[in-house]
This record gives sequence, structure tokens and C-alpha cells, in this order.
Amino acid sequence: MINFVSPKSGKSLIKRGDQLVTDSGESFPVINGIPRFVTPDNYANAFGLQWKNFAKTQLDSFSGTNITQERLERCLGFPIEQLKGKEVLEVGSGAGRFTELLVKGGAEVQTNDLSVAVEVNLENIGKVSNYSICQANVYELPFAKGSFDIVVCLGVIQHTPNTEKTIAALFDMVKPGGLLVIDHYIWRINYYFNPATYYRLVLKELKPQTSKKIVDAIVDFFFPMHWAFRNAPALNWLLKRVSPLITFINYFPQLDKQAQYEWAKLDTYDSLTDYYKRLRTPEQIKTTLEKIGAKNIWINQGGNGVEARAEKAKV
Repeated sequence: MINFVSPKSGKSLIKRGDQLVTDSGESFPVINGIPRFVTPDNYANAFGLQWKNFAKTQLDSFSGTNITQERLERCLGFPIEQLKGKEVLEVGSGAGRFTELLVKGGAEVQTNDLSVAVEVNLENIGKVSNYSICQANVYELPFAKGSFDIVVCLGVIQHTPNTEKTIAALFDMVKPGGLLVIDHYIWRINYYFNPATYYRLVLKELKPQTSKKIVDAIVDFFFPMHWAFRNAPALNWLLKRVSPLITFINYFPQLDKQAQYEWAKLDTYDSLTDYYKRLRTPEQIKTTLEKIGAKNIWINQGGNGVEARAEKAKV
């Protein structure tokens, strides 16, 4: 397992009581068993509340599906069993929907999130020998550069302050010959004609607890109509002109009504309260990867929008 270093100086950290410290006096707290390299209050607060409320919703082990595993394996380009023994860094892990699969595949998993979702992640994964978690910022990760065989960042980059800077920071963590696996919201003109865009302008400025109450009420109002119109394309099209809901009724028919309702609550809250929402075309993602020297670039439109993986050249 890769050891922590100070994200400021790069010096090795050792545990001393409830602190991680360097020999030069830097220190970072360990709270509830989790090293913390960021302040508690940051732009990811809404995501922290989100995962506290939907701790298990999207976990394959909870839903009884392989929805997440199919997405992860498509992005990786191979079955999770081939992760065994690999040093893997997962950035922006939320409640652990991908984490549990990385751990299950036998990888040596270092995972982190900017928000207090790390506490939910630890509860979901538990104390296992091939898993470690911390709370950290993608721009100041507590690891030496070039340490990981695979760096995975799914469902995250579009929510960071700068897409290109984030991809570069992730790529810095990849070993020569290693793999970067990412995705990103896709640019689309109809984003500006989606009612969710304008709900978000208001909701993202509110306190997370307030915005969640409002989103819950919106979902309770619109979801019954989405469910009733699920087999009526014309009515469903009209409904989407006014409803801001994110639903998966036609994407994941294996989920029952209650699960569809929970996924709608989760992803609608995610969509309407994220502080940053970046959009990029597949060509823009490819260009960004080329500029940082990535090789053997794979680009796909699917899942979250644009999926990509790329290798770092061997020395």
C-alpha cells in the first residue's frame, strides 16, 4: 500500500496519536480513523450531505445489479479481476460505489474524497487490508507523484474548479506505463434548454440542507408522472420540458419502482446543487490528454457522457 506524504512538502508522514506528522513539524489530523488533508467546509459540502443520505443507493451490493460494475469495467477496458495486486488510486469516491468493486477485484486501493462522504465510504467498505481512505483535494493529493498503476476518477471531474487542471493532476499520479481512467459530462446544446439548468442557478446557492428539502419536494411532485408516463414516449417528452428530474427508468429497467425513486432523488439532487458543472466534448477531452503526453487514448460516449482512458509512456 502506498504511504501518505505531505501534500505541501512531499515529506513522508507517520502516525503519532491522532495526527499524521512529518519530521519537520507538519501535521494533519486523523478524525474518526480518517486522515484529513482539507478543511471541513468546502465546495463539496452538498456532495457530503448527498452521500450521507444515499449511502448505499448506487452500490451493486445493495441494488442487486451489476450496473456499476459494467460501467467500471467498460472504462477500465478489462474485468475487475485483473486489478489484483495493482496499486490503484480512486479520486472522488463518494459513498463507494466504485470503491467496493476495486477492493473486490483485489487492487491495493487508496481512495479519497473532498467531502465528508469519506465517512460513509469507510462504513460501507469496512476495515480490509487492501483499502485505505483519506479526505483530500485532487490538487493536493497526499501521495508522491507517479505512484499508482491505475488512477480512477469517475463522476467527479466535471464538478471541480478546472477540468484540464484536474486531469493533469490525476495524470501526475500515474506511474510510467500506468493507466488513467476518467469520465466527464458531455457538452450538449440542449443543456441550455433543460429546466434543470435554471433550477440549479438558485438551488446551488442555498445551504445543502435547504436545497435537499426543496429537491425532495420536487422529486415527490414529478416522479409519479415520470413513472406513469414511462411507456408513453410523447407524454414523457412533454414532461421533460418542465421537469428537472434525472431518471433512469428507461436506462436501467432492472431497478424496481422504489429503487428508481431513490436514484431519481439522488441524481436530481446531484444535478441541481453541484457548485461547479463543467461540460466538454469528446474532442476536448482527447486534446487535453494529448497535451499532457498521454498515449493510447480511448474515448467513448456513454455512461456519464465522455469516458476516457489513457496510458502514461514508459520511461
